[in-house]
Amino acid sequence: MKKSVDVMANDVALPELTFRGMFLGMLLTGIFTASNVYLGLKVGLTFSSSIPAAVISMAVLRMFAGSNILENNMVQTQVSAAGTLSAVIFIIPGLLMSGYWADFPLWQTFMICLCGGALGVLFTIPLRRAMVVHSDLAYPEGKAAAEILKAGSSSNDESSNSDNGLKEISMGAFLAAAVNLCTAGFRLLADQISWAFAVGKAVFSITMGFSLALFGAGYLIGLAGGIAMLVGIILAWGVFTPYFTTLASPKEGMDLISFASSVWVSKVRFIGTGTIGVAALWTFLLLMKPVITGIKELMAANAANNTVNKTAHRMDTDLSLKTMTILFILITIGLLFTVYSFAAAAAFSTGTVIIFTIIGTLLVLLIGFLVAAACGYMAGLVGSSSSPVSGIGLLGIIISSLIILAVGSSQGIFADPAGRKFAIAFAIFITSIILATATISNDNLQDLKTGLLVGATPWKQQIALIIGCIFGACVISPVLNLLYQAYGFAGAFPRSDMDPSQAMAAPQANLMTTIAQGIFNSNIDWTLIGIGILLGIIVIIIDIFIKKLNPLWSLPPLAVGMGIYLPPSADEPLVIGAIAAYFVHKHLKKHAQKNPDYIEKHERRGVLFASGMIVGESIMGVIIAAAIVASVTSGGSGDPLSLVGKNFDTASQSFGLIVCILMMLYFIRRIISKKI
Repeated sequence: MKKSVDVMANDVALPELTFRGMFLGMLLTGIFTASNVYLGLKVGLTFSSSIPAAVISMAVLRMFAGSNILENNMVQTQVSAAGTLSAVIFIIPGLLMSGYWADFPLWQTFMICLCGGALGVLFTIPLRRAMVVHSDLAYPEGKAAAEILKAGSSSNDESSNSDNGLKEISMGAFLAAAVNLCTAGFRLLADQISWAFAVGKAVFSITMGFSLALFGAGYLIGLAGGIAMLVGIILAWGVFTPYFTTLASPKEGMDLISFASSVWVSKVRFIGTGTIGVAALWTFLLLMKPVITGIKELMAANAANNTVNKTAHRMDTDLSLKTMTILFILITIGLLFTVYSFAAAAAFSTGTVIIFTIIGTLLVLLIGFLVAAACGYMAGLVGSSSSPVSGIGLLGIIISSLIILAVGSSQGIFADPAGRKFAIAFAIFITSIILATATISNDNLQDLKTGLLVGATPWKQQIALIIGCIFGACVISPVLNLLYQAYGFAGAFPRSDMDPSQAMAAPQANLMTTIAQGIFNSNIDWTLIGIGILLGIIVIIIDIFIKKLNPLWSLPPLAVGMGIYLPPSADEPLVIGAIAAYFVHKHLKKHAQKNPDYIEKHERRGVLFASGMIVGESIMGVIIAAAIVASVTSGGSGDPLSLVGKNFDTASQSFGLIVCILMMLYFIRRIISKKI
C-alpha cells in the first residue's frame, strides 16, 4: 500500500469482497482444487492452498489500483475453502468402488459438495467469537497465512515478497509439470523402478517412485511423519510381505516383483487398514477431552461477553441470524432433494424411500453439527493439516452403516442382494456429505483467524467461504469424472482394457468402502485387520513412550499405517521429501548467521517451491487425463501422447531415476542458496 492505513479501524474504507478478487479466486480455485483432487486420489493426501493462493493473489492484484491486504485475504479465503472441500474425495469414489455408480453424476456430486461445505460454514459461524476472538488456540496455518499477507503488504519494496513467492511457485510448477509430461505423457521417463529378490521362499521387494509432487508433499509433512511412514514401509515390505510370500506360490509366469505386489494387495493392505483405522480413532479420541472442555469454557466466555458487550464493530459482525436461517433452510431443502433422488433410484416403495430420505438428512445435520465444533476446535489445537479428519470419516461411515443397517433390516430390503448394495452405497453417500461438512469446518475457523489478524470483516469472509464452496463444488465433479475415465480407481475401471498400474489408489475411499462392505456383508478378513489394529495399538504405546522421553519426538501411528497401506511408489518420495526437509532446516539453522529472518525466508521459499511442484504435477496430470479421455472418446489410443514403445521401459527407468535425483538436488540447492 502506498500510505499507512489502519486496517483494524471500524471505518476503514478498503475494498474487501470485490468482483476482481472473486474472479481471481475462481481461477485459482480451479487450479488448486484440481490439484488437491489429483493428489488426494493418488496418495491420500491434500495440501493447504492458503499460502500459495495468498502469494499469487498479491502478485496479480498488485497490478490493479486499490489492491490491499483485505482483498488478498478474501482471495486466499475463497481458494482455501475450495481446496479443502476437495477432501470429499477421501470417500466419494467408494460409490464406484462398491459398484453402485458407473461414473460421478454431475449434479448429485455437486450437491454433495455444496450442501456439506455450506453446512460446514454455517455450523462454525456461531463458534467464531468463542474459538477465534476470545481464545488462545494456536491456529498455525491461519497465523502463517496472516504473516505472509502482512509481509507482502508492508514491504518497502512493493514487489519483493509477492514476486519472489510467485517465482518459486512458478518454477516448482514448471519443473514438475515438465517431468510429469515426459513421464505420464510422452513415456520417456518411468515413474518408478522396482527390484525384488528371494531369501528362501520369502520374497523382498523394493520400489522407488519418481514423483516430484509427492517429494514436495513429503517436504511439507515433516520428519516425524516421514520416519513413521518409513517404519510402515519396512514393516510392509521387509516383514509382512516376505512372510506371506512363504505361505503362497506365484502363478505360472509371474515374476518376483509381481508376486510380492499381489501378496501385498491381497494381504498386507488389510493390515494397513486396521492400523489406519485404530490410529485415526485414537487421534480423534485423544483430542475429544480438550475439545469438549474447551468448547464448554469458550461458549461460556462468549455468552458472558455477548451479555456485556453489544457493540457491532466491523470486525465483530457475522452473517445475520436471518441470513443464516434462510441459508440453512435452502441447504436443508437441497439435502432432502439430493438424498431423496439417491434413495428413489433404488426403486423401493415410496414409504421406504421417504424413511431413508429423512434418516439420511437427519444423520447429515446432527452428525455434521457435532463434527463442525469438534473439527473447528481440533484445527485450532493442532492445525488443519494435522487434524484427524480421517478419524471423523471412519466414525461417520461406521455410525452411518450401523444405523442404515438397522433401518434396512426393519424395512426388509436385505432380502434382495440389490438392497444390500444400495445400503452400502447409501452409507458412503451420506458420509460423503458429513465429511464435506467436517473438512470445511476444519478450514473455516483457520481462515477466520487469518481474517482477525489482518483486519477482515467476518461476514464478508463468511460469504467468501460459501463462494469458495460453490466454485469448489463446480470443479470437483468434472475433475473426478475426468480422472476416473483416464486412469480408473483401485478396483474400479470404466473400461476393461485399462492398465491397473496407472489407477488412482484413492486409499481413504478404498479403506472406508472396505469398512462399509465389511459391516453389511461380513465378508472382510477381520483376522488381517485385527493384526493391523494390534499393530496400531503397539505403535500408539511406542508413540506415547517416545513423547515422554522427549516431547519433540513422535511416531505418528496414522503415518505408520499409511506407510503400510500406500503403494511404495507413493510412500518413498514422501519419506525422502521429509528427510530432505530435516537436513535443509538443519543446514539453514547452522548458517543462520545473526539474521533472525534467515531461516524463515529460506523455509518460506521451500514451502512455496514444494507447493508449486505439487500444483504443477497435479495440473499436468489432469491435462494428460483430458487428452486420454478425448483420444478414447474419438476411438483412438488410451495412450495418445506416448513417443516410445514398451521396449523402451528399461531406458525410461534409468532416465527417470537420473532426472528425479537431479530435480531433488536442484530443489535442495535452491532453498539453501544464500541469494533470496
